[in-house]
Amino acid sequence: MSNESSTAIKRQYRKRRRAELEDETRLRITEAAVDLHGSLGPAKTTISAVAARAGVQRATVYRHFPDEEALFGACSAHWLSQHPLPDLADWAAVSDPEERLHLALSALYAWYERGEEMLERTTRDATLVPAMQTAVELRGAWLAAAIATIVRGRPERGARRRRVEAAVGHAVSFFTWRSLVREQGLSESEAVDLMCGLVALA
Repeated sequence: MSNESSTAIKRQYRKRRRAELEDETRLRITEAAVDLHGSLGPAKTTISAVAARAGVQRATVYRHFPDEEALFGACSAHWLSQHPLPDLADWAAVSDPEERLHLALSALYAWYERGEEMLERTTRDATLVPAMQTAVELRGAWLAAAIATIVRGRPERGARRRRVEAAVGHAVSFFTWRSLVREQGLSESEAVDLMCGLVALA
């Protein structure tokens, strides 16, 4: 092997290793921010705190994430990769609307329980942190799609349909789950049955 080829290989290795280290640093910063968002909440999470938790300088955080929107976007994507939302396709595959509602609420309430700490803090701080706007809109769009999936094929029309959609919208809310399970002490299955009954009455 010529000296020229050897030098080129070493240069490629150093370049690849440098990229790997940059990716590792970016992930470390992201995980530090996720941890702080879940423990303190986004409103109390500072870039200095993220840098300290990740073991890097503030300038390093800004090099990877030039603004809070970029950092929060990365945090949201990382957290969701570890806590994936329920698959709406699973719900849509159930033809009976009542059975579909029960399945959907069971899956969603289980997801709320697994992500409770992060969801509580991010929903609490949503109006205080402009950088969260995109994530809030995406979550709202997902919930709208979830409601549409749940009510698809139901027989109600007109005013009754609006009441059913309102009841389903109430049932799928994180705050409803938190009130019933955490504040009122119901089990998740009891909360699901109660909300299914509410929709039936609507």
